[in-house]
Amino acid sequence: MNKIDSTAKIGTEVELGEGVEIGPYSILQGKIKVGDYTKIGAFAVMEASVKVGSHCNIGHHVVIGTPPQDLSYRGEETQVIIGDRTTLREFVTVHRATGEGKATSVGDDCFIMAYCHIAHNCHLGNKITMANNSTLAGYVEIEDFATLSGWVGVHQFVRLGKLVMIGGLSKVVMDIPPYTLADGHPARLFGLNIVGMKRRGINKEKREQVHQIYSLIYHSNLPRSQALQELKNSSFDPQLVEEIVGFWERSKRGITRWVTRRQKNNNEEDTSFSW
Repeated sequence: MNKIDSTAKIGTEVELGEGVEIGPYSILQGKIKVGDYTKIGAFAVMEASVKVGSHCNIGHHVVIGTPPQDLSYRGEETQVIIGDRTTLREFVTVHRATGEGKATSVGDDCFIMAYCHIAHNCHLGNKITMANNSTLAGYVEIEDFATLSGWVGVHQFVRLGKLVMIGGLSKVVMDIPPYTLADGHPARLFGLNIVGMKRRGINKEKREQVHQIYSLIYHSNLPRSQALQELKNSSFDPQLVEEIVGFWERSKRGITRWVTRRQKNNNEEDTSFSW
C-alpha cells in the first residue's frame, strides 16, 4: 500500500510501485515511474521522463528531470534513470540529458549527499559516493565504487575510473584512472587507493599487480604507448589490464599526471608510490 501525503501533486502519467511513500508538497509530473518501496521526501520535484528504481531514498527538496543547463538543448525528449537502492539526499539535482532519446543515469546503491549536482548526460556506475556539494558538469562518466569527497568539481567530459578516490575541494579537469587517489587544483595522482581495494575484498596479489601496472606506466621511463602495449602482452590479470589500459585508450581529455605531496630537498618531485 502506498503512502502519499494529501498535499503532494501526482500527475496522471505517473506510475508508482508497491509501498511507495511520497512526502508533503512533492510534485511528480510527466512520464515518471517509481519502483517499489521507494521513499520520496517533502518538496521533491520530478518532471518530464524519470525512472527511479526500487528501495531508493529521495530526500527533501531533491529535483530530478528538469531541463539541462545546456544552450544546445532544444526541448527534445530525454530522461533520467536512477537505479535501485540509491540515496539522493537533500537538495540534490539531477538534470535530464541533451540529445533526442539520451539519458542521464545513476546506478544502483549510490549515495549522493546533500547539495550535489549531476548534470546532463552524466553516467554514474554502481556504489558511487559523492559527498556534500560535489558537482559534475555535463557528460561526466564515473565507474563503480568511486568516491568523491566534499566540494569536488568535475569538468565536462571527464571520466573517473573504478575505485578512485578524489580529495575534498579538488578541481578535476583530466581523467582519473582506476584504483588511484587524486587531489589538488588541478587534481593529480598521488597514490593507490589501497584502503578502498581492501574494503572491496581485492586480495594482496591483485593489489600488488595494480602497483606493478602503474609502476610500468608512470615510472619505467618507457613511452606511454609502449608501456601500454607491454601490459597488453603481459601475464597480469587480464581484467586488471583491460580496466586500466582500456581506460587509457578511451580517454578523450587525457590522463592526469602522477605526483606526490612530498617534495625532495632539491625540490624535484618525489614520484614514489604510497604503498
